[in-house]
This record gives sequence, C-alpha cells and structure tokens, in this order.
Amino acid sequence: MNIETLRQQTPGCNYKVHFNNAGASLPPQQVLDAITAHLQLEAITGGYEAADLKATEINEFYESTARLLNCKARNIAFTSSATNSFARALSCIPFRAGDYILLANEDYISNQIAFLSLQKRFGIKILRAASLAQGGVDVNDMKRLMDLYNPRLVSLTHVPSNTGLIQPVEQVGQLCAERNIYYLVDGCQSAGQIPADVQKMKCDFFTATMRKFLRGPRGAGFLYVSDRVIEQRLEPLFIDLRGAEWIEADAYSPRMDARRFEDWELPYAIVLGSKAAIDLALTLGLDEIQKRNSLLCEKIRSALATLPNITLLDKGPNQSSIITIKVSNQKAPDTLQALRAQNINTSVGYRNFALIDFDAKKVEWALRISPHYYNTEAEADLLLQAIQQLVAS
Repeated sequence: MNIETLRQQTPGCNYKVHFNNAGASLPPQQVLDAITAHLQLEAITGGYEAADLKATEINEFYESTARLLNCKARNIAFTSSATNSFARALSCIPFRAGDYILLANEDYISNQIAFLSLQKRFGIKILRAASLAQGGVDVNDMKRLMDLYNPRLVSLTHVPSNTGLIQPVEQVGQLCAERNIYYLVDGCQSAGQIPADVQKMKCDFFTATMRKFLRGPRGAGFLYVSDRVIEQRLEPLFIDLRGAEWIEADAYSPRMDARRFEDWELPYAIVLGSKAAIDLALTLGLDEIQKRNSLLCEKIRSALATLPNITLLDKGPNQSSIITIKVSNQKAPDTLQALRAQNINTSVGYRNFALIDFDAKKVEWALRISPHYYNTEAEADLLLQAIQQLVAS
C-alpha cells in the first residue's frame, strides 16, 4: 500500500487532517472522475440515453459489490443509504403482532428507533441481549433468548458508530442459521474497513453505506439479500416497477433477484462513483486496509491513554477504526471547533445517539476519532498534539 500515492489521489488531503472517516471519508479522484464523467455524459446525451450507453459499467457495480461481500451479483441492490437499506429489508419481514425482534444494546440509533416504531404500530416486541462486562453482546444470552422466545428477526450492528467495538456477527449468525431465524446485519461502519463475508455471517441481509470507510459518494448504499429471501419472494413494502412486473390488472410478480428492493429511479453517476470506490478497496485488499488502520489506531489509543482528562471509552476484545474518548474538562462543541480551527476533522456523538451504551459508560458525549489507511503517522501526531493542548487548557 503506497500511502503517498493514495494521498496524491485524494484532493482533500491537501487541505484537511481528516479523522472523521466514520462520518464521511475523503473521496479519491477515481470516484470524483467517475461521477463527473457520467454527469457530463448525461448533460450532452440525455439521462436515459447515458444510462443505456453505460449499462455494462453500471451492471459491474453489482459484480464489484458481490466480490466485496463474497456473494453473487443477484444478491445485491443499490440504495440511497445504509438506513434506507435497513428499512427496505425490515419492511419485507412477515411480522405478526406479538413477534419478537432480538438485538444488542449497542445497535445503531436509527435501527433502535425503527424497531420502536414497529413496536408502537404493530405490536412487535423488542428483546435486547445483555452486554458483556468487557464489551460486546453476550452471545450466550442471545442464544438463551433465541431458544426462549423464538424471535422472528435477529439484528446486530457489526461495528456500532458510537464505539470501536466489533460485534461477533459470525457467532450470532451460526445460532440464527441453526434455528432458521432471519438475520439482519448492519454493516454501515464495517464495510470498507474490515473484511465482511456474508457467507461466514450466514446473514439474510447486510446493509451498508458508501460514504464512510468505502470512500464513496454520499447518497449511496447497498443491500445484500440472501438466496432464501429471494426464493421466498419476500419483498419490500413499497415495491415499484423496478422490483416487480405488472402481469394482470390486480397482480404483479416480483423479480427474482435483490434488485427487487431497488427503485426504478437510480442516480447512475453515483452508482458509477460507488463502483469506483469499491474497486479501489478491492484492489488494496480489506485485510491490508484493516492492518494499516490497526497500526494507526494503536498509535493514537496508546498516546491518548497517557493524557490527563482523557478516558478511552471503547470496549471489546476486537477494536475497529473508531476511537471514542471522554474529554472531562471540555464541552462537545468547543472540542469539535477547536480541532476544526486547526484543520483537523473529528466528530462528536451525544447521549441520545447511543442512549443505552452511553448511560452504561456514564457519559453525555464522546469525541469520535476515526482514522483510515490514507492517514499518516505525522497526521496522528498533529491530532495528538492538538488534543494535548486542548486538555491542558
């Protein structure tokens, strides 16, 4: 991995020290070129006509994403975001009043709200497995709850956005497979920073966004749908002409692949930009990306642990490229703006973003630092120096 070349291909590196990759990474030139080239083609050719001319390249998005997740192109749908993917997947589950959904305390805020909405509207019941003292969901408690309540769906966030934790998605997937329970994995923060193999996870759905560690455009995501969901003809609540064929006045037939979950109207420039981002990740290799990120995170975590007024908040035996800290002598907006004033990008998570997890950690907010492979050790030193100055003030 030639870091200098990768930085030369990333225009934003000339302007910012960017440690907000869990929010939105700096896109590489390949992504920018793919998007702008197609927009220019649409401008001079027409939107429909441009899509027809680039049909082969557009279809390659599904092939590239399938390689990323170790599945087939028929299992992939393009969406506008991870949350959009999650909602489409959730809407196809044949819930009945009284059904249970089993999840973890650390699951993403939007997922938690979606489950609460189902509970309020349709009488679905929520179960939350216990968390281990050392961090992460208690797999044994998940097993106990599965056997006791036979949930209709198990949902788990692979890498929660509010902490560096990596959840044991493969262990939970094995339990679901043995019990024939639908399994939904939120890969919003994991896609692009660690390997994600849906065959090993044994999941029915995997949701992701492009803007984070995959370094793609905003307004783009994807959804993996298992063969069994496709064959069972489960479909999103609001299916359109992209996902189904109107065969009689009062009947339609869903298409037999994951594009059943897409809308007919797609932003094809963004699709092509997403393909370029995924191809870059595949070229670099997810194992190599994870190794590089681990080195950067170890450097930053080790240094932060020595600073006064700083508490590392991340738990779990396996850590991702998300570092969360409590800064005891500062306010959240002041911390964020002080770093931005030095052209250092980070982000802040508040209690309502991760209510159960933050209450357990007794914090109202946390500074989130998320390195990625194109960051340098020198940038890490600048970040650490800035935080050291901040906590000393």
